[in-house]
Formats: sequence, structure tokens, C-alpha cells
Amino acid sequence: MSKPAAQAAPPAPKSNNLALWILIALLAVGLAGAGAFWFLQGRGGGEAHADKPEPAAAQPARYYALEPAFVVNLADTSSVRYLQADVQVMTRDEATGAALELHTPAIRNRLLLLFGQQTAAQLAQRSAKERLQQQALAEVRGVLKAERAPDKVEAVFFTSLVTQ
Repeated sequence: MSKPAAQAAPPAPKSNNLALWILIALLAVGLAGAGAFWFLQGRGGGEAHADKPEPAAAQPARYYALEPAFVVNLADTSSVRYLQADVQVMTRDEATGAALELHTPAIRNRLLLLFGQQTAAQLAQRSAKERLQQQALAEVRGVLKAERAPDKVEAVFFTSLVTQ
């Protein structure tokens, strides 16, 4: 009797692979669509870029030394302190370089006034020196703007900075 009962039991249900096949089909269609979009965008993007002119290659940096070195009395009231600084201005624009050379006296004047406002305690901190660089950059650009000259100055560098 046990044999018929074992045969009478329903077979184990088969797993439904239909959902898996639908998922694979949707994934294949999605990948094909994404590939077609990428291919067409790449081809269309190349044509769009062909109409645009290529940007000019970046010009090399040019450094203009403001010589001689700056020597100023610092604003310390407790004692006589000095600042000596070698300054260079960096630009990539040839017209700005010519303007820097032309207006060097005015630039030096503004930087001397700026440097003379500092104290030795302020200049002991790196952050203060970096802030002074940014202020010097603003002064240089300000002189060039006031003279209606090209003012594409990118940076002011202290190649030497001594307080005493």
C-alpha cells in the first residue's frame, strides 16, 4: 500500500523561470538602448565639437620681478622693525606683462604702502603671509585697472620675505 501512496503524491512544483527570462530580456533591451544612445551621442557630440574652435593652448607663465627688493618699516609701535621682500608677479598674458613693466612705479608704491601697514606679529603666521599675498595681488590688479591696462595677473609670489 505504501507504493501507491508515494506515487499518488503530487510532483514537486517546478520553479517558475518565466519571471527570470522576462528580467533577462528587459535587461538586454535596456543595455541595447543605452549602448545605442551612447553611440549616437558620441557621434553627434563629435560633430558638435567640430564646429567649435579649439581653445587656445594655455600660455606659459611669465614672471616679472619687482626689483629692487622692498624694504619698509613695519607698523610695530614697541620697536623699530623692518620687512624685506622680493616680489614677483605672474601672468600668462603678454599685454599684462607689458602693462606691469610700464606701471611698475605705481605698483611698487602701492605695495610699499601695503607692506608698511603690517606688524611683525602678524607676519609670523603663515596664514597672514598668504593673506598679504592676496592683498598684494588685489593692489597690483587695482593699479592696472585704474590705468585701464590689462589686469590678467594670476599671482603675486614672495621669493624672499624677511622681518627683523
